[in-house]
Amino acid sequence: MLNAIYEGDFCGFSYGFRPGRGPHDALDALCTAIETRHVDWIIDADIQNFFGAVSQPWLVRFLEHRIGDKRIIRLIQKWLKAGVLEDGVVAADDRGTGQGSVISPLLGNIYLHYALDLWAKRWRQREVSGGMIIVRYADDVVVGFEREDDARRFLDAMRARLEEFELTLHPAKTRLIEFGRHAAAQRKQRGLGKPETFAFMGFTFICGKSRQGRFQLQRKTRSDRLRTKLREIKEELRRRMHWPIPAQGKWLRQVLTGHFAYFAVPTNGRALNAFRFYLTDLWRRTLRRRSQRTCLTWDRITQITDD
Repeated sequence: MLNAIYEGDFCGFSYGFRPGRGPHDALDALCTAIETRHVDWIIDADIQNFFGAVSQPWLVRFLEHRIGDKRIIRLIQKWLKAGVLEDGVVAADDRGTGQGSVISPLLGNIYLHYALDLWAKRWRQREVSGGMIIVRYADDVVVGFEREDDARRFLDAMRARLEEFELTLHPAKTRLIEFGRHAAAQRKQRGLGKPETFAFMGFTFICGKSRQGRFQLQRKTRSDRLRTKLREIKEELRRRMHWPIPAQGKWLRQVLTGHFAYFAVPTNGRALNAFRFYLTDLWRRTLRRRSQRTCLTWDRITQITDD
């Protein structure tokens, strides 16, 4: 019921946990905006501990603004106060949306719709003097500007706006960087290095060039995400060390297919090939640990991997 009510209210630049919208829609929207609009400055904003810091009184007020049925409001209040069961102990908190509950993403979207989205939409219409873009996926927000002064004014205003609703921007992870089609040339004129990069939805965004020398927005798998994924696979392979090789291969194929389904985007081919290579090497080492007399060569593991 709440999805049906709020889906018509949410802003177009909100993509997280909405029917018919996914991470790749947010990524495509951001790439298209940076490549086709006047964007020279990027705010990479991170809301500190968002789902755990949401003010429940403010959330209830937001819900009452749209929902007239008191029974639904009471039901959601019970949901918020139910707490979390950990090690046989129920821990209840007067803040947050209850991470792990099925309604938590929707409540987070409703909270940011009133606390950020509507305000940002109005700010873009009334305050900005140049171009402005915004893409939000849950609590990950990227805002682009044509003019640096607009970007700095928006960042200060957004920080104050969120504090009104008991949210804070992470001081270390929130940055204003020069990024866009003209960033490299402008920084070169001032004697500065290459434009900085920023991360969004598991990708690192880079100001690159095509083979023809034109601006090309490049997306690479975040290196820390890649390392974390490989460590998890290494631990899982050790648990499956004595499985039959075809069973291990079937599981690894599922892992590789899932990884490629998300990260297979233009300009990310090198990172995908590296992931497949490291996956093969992890499998080779795991199989060699099964016996001290193994003679598993790279040619043999490559053949097994291809099969």
